[in-house]
Amino acid sequence: MTSRFVCAGCGAEPPEGALPFRCPNADAGDDVDHVLRRELDLGSARFPHDDEPNPYLRYRDLLHPYHVALAGGMSDDAYCELVRELDERVAEVDGHGFVVTPFARSDALSDKLGFSAAGGVWVKDETGNVSGSHKARHLFDVLVLLEVLERVGRGTRADLAIASCGNAALAAAVVAAAGRRRLRVFVPVDADAAVLARLEELEAVVTVCPRTEGVAGDPTVHRLMEAIRAGALPFTCQGNLNGLAVEGGYTLGWELAAAGADLDRVVVQVGGGALASAVAAGLGEGGATPRLDTVQTEGAWPLRRAYTAVEARGGESALRYAATHRHEFMWAWEQEPHSVAHGILDDETYDWLAVVEAMLRTHGRPLVVDDRVLLGANALARGTTGIPVDPTGSAGLAGLIALRELGAVDDDERVALLFTGIDRSIQGESNAKLHRTRHPVAQGLRAR
Repeated sequence: MTSRFVCAGCGAEPPEGALPFRCPNADAGDDVDHVLRRELDLGSARFPHDDEPNPYLRYRDLLHPYHVALAGGMSDDAYCELVRELDERVAEVDGHGFVVTPFARSDALSDKLGFSAAGGVWVKDETGNVSGSHKARHLFDVLVLLEVLERVGRGTRADLAIASCGNAALAAAVVAAAGRRRLRVFVPVDADAAVLARLEELEAVVTVCPRTEGVAGDPTVHRLMEAIRAGALPFTCQGNLNGLAVEGGYTLGWELAAAGADLDRVVVQVGGGALASAVAAGLGEGGATPRLDTVQTEGAWPLRRAYTAVEARGGESALRYAATHRHEFMWAWEQEPHSVAHGILDDETYDWLAVVEAMLRTHGRPLVVDDRVLLGANALARGTTGIPVDPTGSAGLAGLIALRELGAVDDDERVALLFTGIDRSIQGESNAKLHRTRHPVAQGLRAR
């Protein structure tokens, strides 16, 4: 097999036959940052040579489930048939399946920000992706592996579980329904009513989790961990709980690299960190090394706090120390966070070490912006591109605006942004009708 998972903190690998989700030493009680990372033998892996629209087929030779399938005796044709079948089920649930998402220069946005004709802003639009965000990209890879394992006689039908109040929960519910698997979702008390209604339509089992006075950290994550300890599988985009989910996001980095835009910089919004770490890794495997800048809100910025501590200790030379002394660099945000960009208000950046490493390697920086900048960036994004992105999804643009104001981005630079989530308050009536329909694939899940 040309791919494997190794803990970046302790070097351990999951035992033979185990799911590549959590490090086997994750519950050791030490101060090591136990996060599995996918390693790939690029010498034997093939990059795509066709225009297959489904990224999980176009890049299958780079994805861990494909190698598990071949090692288990499945043929290339059988694997492709399985992925297409699952993708068709996703389309039954959500109206369409997975395709390579649009990525192009926005002339209007580039002009508004004062870029030259040689430079500019390239936007990758994830608002039309499955469930309206990039999150399903991460989780479909997990579903494919679970289905592959069933085909080769090593499957499990344990409950899936996630802690989320928005895009990740909706993505998990759509993908779980396509896989005909039971999903448990832990949400905060202020979860959006429309999100809760859609989760109910998809027959997810929802648990509301209030904060407990004096207990630091996200209460939904605490309940998720209880479920995992009781046997549920982490169907989540948090890298420390599911390393494979990060690999699913590599597809976005590969698409950026394959576009041939010769990027100088990518600015990525960060909550739990899976998107930024996945994009950085995918770009690197695709032979591109643009500068990586990250964006968090004034409501919670644990990533910049960690980056500053690593930099103060020596930068790249301190990464090994940081990996084995996690709580000197990353811990739960002390106050309950609030922001218009609520999708990146994670109390911790779970995949922080990989993101800090990527920023140091590419000479990027962690940015923190306030709600005024986030709202202004969102209005600019929608006004210049016509993309119905929400304030979380356009937070990367807020970071770019801050960088331009600092004079840190030249007019001739080529900058990529990812607009990662649709503004659900302005979705059209046809989409609302689609979401009010209980699709056949999603029926009867509780009976399984």
